[in-house]
Amino acid sequence: MRTGPRPRNRGTVRASAWSVALTGIEGVVVEVEAAKGGGLPRTQLVGLPDKSLSEAKDRVKAAVRAFDLPWPPQLITINLSPANLPKAGSHYDVAIAVAAIAAEGGIRPGLLGKTVLFGELSLDGRIRNVRGVLPAMLAAARAGFECAIVPSAQTDEAELVPGLTVWGAGRIDEVVSILAGVPVAQPTESAASSSLPPVEATAYVPDLAEVVGHETGRFALEVAAAGRHHLFLHGPPGVGKTMLASRLPTLLPALTNEESLEVSAIHSLAGHQLSGLISRPPYADPHHSVTPVALLGGGSGELKPGAISLAHRGVLFLDECPDFGPKLDALRTPLENGTITISRARASALFPARFQLVLAANPCPCGMFGVAGADCRCDSVKVRRYRERISGPILDRIDIRHQMLGANRVLMDVAGTPPESSAVVAARVAEARQRQRHRLADTPWATNGEVAGPYLRKGLPLPNDLSILNGALERGALSLRGVDKVLRVAWTLADLSGHDRVGPLELRVALRLRQGDQPQAA
Repeated sequence: MRTGPRPRNRGTVRASAWSVALTGIEGVVVEVEAAKGGGLPRTQLVGLPDKSLSEAKDRVKAAVRAFDLPWPPQLITINLSPANLPKAGSHYDVAIAVAAIAAEGGIRPGLLGKTVLFGELSLDGRIRNVRGVLPAMLAAARAGFECAIVPSAQTDEAELVPGLTVWGAGRIDEVVSILAGVPVAQPTESAASSSLPPVEATAYVPDLAEVVGHETGRFALEVAAAGRHHLFLHGPPGVGKTMLASRLPTLLPALTNEESLEVSAIHSLAGHQLSGLISRPPYADPHHSVTPVALLGGGSGELKPGAISLAHRGVLFLDECPDFGPKLDALRTPLENGTITISRARASALFPARFQLVLAANPCPCGMFGVAGADCRCDSVKVRRYRERISGPILDRIDIRHQMLGANRVLMDVAGTPPESSAVVAARVAEARQRQRHRLADTPWATNGEVAGPYLRKGLPLPNDLSILNGALERGALSLRGVDKVLRVAWTLADLSGHDRVGPLELRVALRLRQGDQPQAA
């Protein structure tokens, strides 16, 4: 009888392909290993796959056989390495198929070792579009890969990453041809995925010139844009709160190259198909019925960015904000940190969420409380409860509060000086932002709205007379955080005026903006 270790099965054949695991907007290159031999015919998938990935073994096998490509007739074990990293999603399908075909000798080594593969397979061998192509390609390029194969409809998005040779493929046999050194001149159009949102049509871009009247509201909007300050608009229905908020992105400077890549990666991860980098600050305005997951990010399987991350480097507008209820309080940490961490039992992901918050609210549930000539149907208890839905900690994080008053005459036919356009105001905003960048060049911040309180009080010159702030503190009209907010807004007013210091006028106007009074332009 033989004793000792059993001899190794010398019929085992191994091959590898490469894909990318996405955790938040960060990607980790994953080696997809396939080894055949040693057991009854079946496919075994290991390496912490989730449910959708566990089903890939049957989906991929059917796709490969649809084009009569070789599939191992015996046991094939597919390992996703690193094995301790949870894997989610269907974008590993192409890499799994290629590794199995290579193990059977259907693909010769060559391009395999320097090519990353990304795409979902249908049962007939077509490749479906997947989300997260841009962050995956960024991770592949950082890891030193030279080539990538992606769904053919998403090659434009993948080519946004410099230094990466990208091929598009619409079927699994086209992938095999490319890896065999025979590029496909006209790849088949990849199939759309029903789980991805449709491609958005070019939207109408509003302009500040369309806002008639509301001079103080326009001024508050300009200050908010110049210093990246959070804004709260309150007033009766139809007064123009949404109209003003939707025009804030048109006043903001274009994104830098680094910011464009970051914002585009988030939108790619959400499933938006990109033909180029997003160069303008994004705008998100979820309805108050939005779920916490849709607002903040997460999900039961793959962790996806929420509305606050889709508004990263742009504007998040929450209309009828009292109706959001407790979901508003979940914004407290992102407003301070600029990020949100989504934690689940098996994984956690960090999403950027440095957005500019704009809140809008009516004075009461019916909207007519305190409106001259209107009949409010709400009693005092209803009005108080309605306002208490916006918690104190959230309101305390708002830099500018502006009460919008209804027009007292018809403005459509009034002749006079036409309102300034977004382009004119944006030029002043850009100049103010440049002054901030120069002043804050040696700090982690770029705008006044981001500057930490200690630096405001010790790193920058304080106004000579602080009695107005001391009086507001003594009356309880300001908290200590509120003092920092006033100082930030005062610096923005100084930047818009071309001043190198905060004077008494900027301080008074900043305090009025903070308390929600009607300000006069500085």
